[in-house]
Amino acid sequence: MTTTTDRLNERATAPAAGQDADHGTAAARAAGLVEPRTRLQTPRPRALALTLRTLGPLALLGGWALASATGALTQDVLASPAQVAEAVGELWGNGQLADALTVSLTRAGLGLLIGATTGLVLGVVTGFFRLGEELLDSAVQVLRTVPFLALVPLFMVWFGITETAKVALIGVATTFPMYVSTSGGVRNTDRKLIEAMRSFGLGRWAIVRTVVLPGALPALLSGLRLSMTLSVIALIAAEEINSTEGIGYLMAQAQNYSRTDILAVCILIYGLLGLTADGVVRLLERVLMPWRKVTQGAAR
Repeated sequence: MTTTTDRLNERATAPAAGQDADHGTAAARAAGLVEPRTRLQTPRPRALALTLRTLGPLALLGGWALASATGALTQDVLASPAQVAEAVGELWGNGQLADALTVSLTRAGLGLLIGATTGLVLGVVTGFFRLGEELLDSAVQVLRTVPFLALVPLFMVWFGITETAKVALIGVATTFPMYVSTSGGVRNTDRKLIEAMRSFGLGRWAIVRTVVLPGALPALLSGLRLSMTLSVIALIAAEEINSTEGIGYLMAQAQNYSRTDILAVCILIYGLLGLTADGVVRLLERVLMPWRKVTQGAAR
């Protein structure tokens, strides 16, 4: 029970405490310390964000057009944007561009499917099972250090000048980014949660399916992004293997006839393929991990 004396003591000490706080604040200011301010995230309009994202490409396009118009960039070096647009219409009109896109996308898609699946399986086996790590990880790490371009002559000996060699090259190139990301994501899964699921009677593969893979989802999507980007790079290398169709074949033909407009079209297509691949993974991140957008926005 509070007495009158206790109340008098509280009233007497309250001003003293306030004075101490004010004195501490004044001393901090005198020392040059600044009170931290909370930075609140203000939502940016989507239209403004899209506009800012397009400024860079538009600036490059404007500089390209200006250099072509002033003669600083001649046609034998690089065709103008207008000539490139005409080349797109020409190739699309005679069906060559559509056929080449179909063939190249099929190669990249099959190679990515094989490589990402292989990397995912190997990453889960080495990241979740100790025996798998001891048996496989060192061998995979050795193979990962071998540049995939060095395998081109070997694949030509094994598979000949066929589609199999091209798809296999893309598959090998896309396996290791997915493997590294998956293995790291699986290893970082909360072990206490895994033990809790085991106590409920779940088997190993059930735990992998219901706990490990969902927990490693950010790492899996990061690996998929790297693999999709690398699939385009590997596609360029694969289509240099005596291709008779595809975007690489169009580039070879354009090089023989010094058609810089068609060369520019092919280069732009490769760039758009990489950009599209990155956009697909970003869309998957928004769908599968809606909380990540909120967390990233609060951290900015």
